[in-house]
Amino acid sequence: MRGSTLMTVILENVSFPAGVHCETTALGALLRHEGVELSEPMLFGLGEGLGFVYWDAKNLDFPFLGGRSKPAAITRTVADRLGLTLQVQETASPRKAWQNVTTALAAGRPVGLQLDSYHLEYFTTKVHFGGHFVAMYGYDDTLAYLVDTAQQGGTVTTSLASLERARAERGPMTARNLSYTITGPVTLDLGDAVRKSIVGNADTFLNPPIANLGHRGIGKAARQITRWLDRSGAPSRDLPLAATLMERGGTGGSLFRTMYRDFLAEATTIVDDDNLRRGHELYADIAPLWTEVAHHVTAAGETGDPEHLTRASAILTELADSERHAMQVLSGIRIGRDRESRA
Repeated sequence: MRGSTLMTVILENVSFPAGVHCETTALGALLRHEGVELSEPMLFGLGEGLGFVYWDAKNLDFPFLGGRSKPAAITRTVADRLGLTLQVQETASPRKAWQNVTTALAAGRPVGLQLDSYHLEYFTTKVHFGGHFVAMYGYDDTLAYLVDTAQQGGTVTTSLASLERARAERGPMTARNLSYTITGPVTLDLGDAVRKSIVGNADTFLNPPIANLGHRGIGKAARQITRWLDRSGAPSRDLPLAATLMERGGTGGSLFRTMYRDFLAEATTIVDDDNLRRGHELYADIAPLWTEVAHHVTAAGETGDPEHLTRASAILTELADSERHAMQVLSGIRIGRDRESRA
């Protein structure tokens, strides 16, 4: 830690190069500072991050397709799976919120933050998104020093005033000035954690509480997507944007399916299980189909041709069945130990 004035605190060695998803990037930066080196796909998989939600409401300009669990769920699950200590703080008070951050930094510990990316000055696309995550590693008289995804610049700064606005914003997916710290060391066997996370993720995906989620949500999206040209007031804007969020909105491609495929591939080097190997093969086939869906959605918006949405619907119908089957296979992974390594 270095300090040039009373109002400067900047921690060293806080980074997570080439992160593509905001929550796993922030988590990876905090864990690396604790000496825990895990890949981003591994963090996503251990956090039981894969999911699906079809979200439409009267207050939305256009439906939203999500491919992961709720905000902060990945971080909480990784901490639980690896036996880490996660301290989460929320408050309605901006003063207390700032104190929570500065206290942790003064103790030499970087801080994870959930906030609305709209207010962050380094964001060039100004869209309200209250489920964004960063790792904060310092501040001076005017700036906050943050770790964000590679797409957003990696190590970046924003004014303290803008950070306060971003943390205090209210609306969908926001939190009440949420901050958190993580302390190690890892106390559980990594192979055991991998097994439990895969089976847990499969169970959640296969048994959604409502029809908008999991494999049922994909089926609902297949039925609804053919109406998207009529649903939008500006199809040439809304449909390509929806496709962009699927492919490049911090998902790692294919609505997080590419990242989960890579997690399963890495998991096969840790856990010896035929169901795991088969599940990886299935997701290797599944991931490109989501990119195909995104391409058809973009084409529909650009051309106004509903046939593209008909094709997207057919692929989504196939994906609902394919992902349900893949998760059924993965749910059969044995919970136990054989050829495993430690974190």
